[in-house]
Amino acid sequence: MLTIPNLVSFVRLLLVPLFLWLLLGPPDNAAAAGWLLGIIGSTDWIDGYLARKLDQVTELGKLLDPLADRFAVGAAVVGGLISGDLPAWFAVAIIVREGIIGVGALVIGIKTRMKLEVRRLGKLATLLVYAALAWFLIGEGTPFDPLVWAAYAVGIPGLVLYYGVGAQYFADARRLVAGHGDDRAAG
Repeated sequence: MLTIPNLVSFVRLLLVPLFLWLLLGPPDNAAAAGWLLGIIGSTDWIDGYLARKLDQVTELGKLLDPLADRFAVGAAVVGGLISGDLPAWFAVAIIVREGIIGVGALVIGIKTRMKLEVRRLGKLATLLVYAALAWFLIGEGTPFDPLVWAAYAVGIPGLVLYYGVGAQYFADARRLVAGHGDDRAAG
């Protein structure tokens, strides 16, 4: 349990409250929060890479890595809505997708005691969404800031991928539940 990759994931989780404090605490510092979110997002690959490279893949790590992503993205979306630094439609689109995926993952876990494998395309979608969220915050919602335009440029394809991968997860989940039911009937 006490491995270097798990420590990286745990530190990423611990940075989320600091991110929220920077975004919403006095003084409001959306740009600093955006930079910190960029660090949290850009280090997403490190824990998985280290786990494989150091042969330290653990069940805890498989839980901590996506948990750190969900908390960071969730905090950025809700915090960005509260601060007014995110376009509402973008934030709501992420909330809806995360809600659907979260409920689906919970149902899968309860019904099968299994979890879906992360897809590479899902990692790319998460990276694009992280970048968009960070850039919206760094640009602080100024419509003429080039970084805000870059946020739209990566955020919209990121959302499309996010929903596309969500549909793939839904299909995977249906197969997993159907297969689990077959296993139960055979057992």
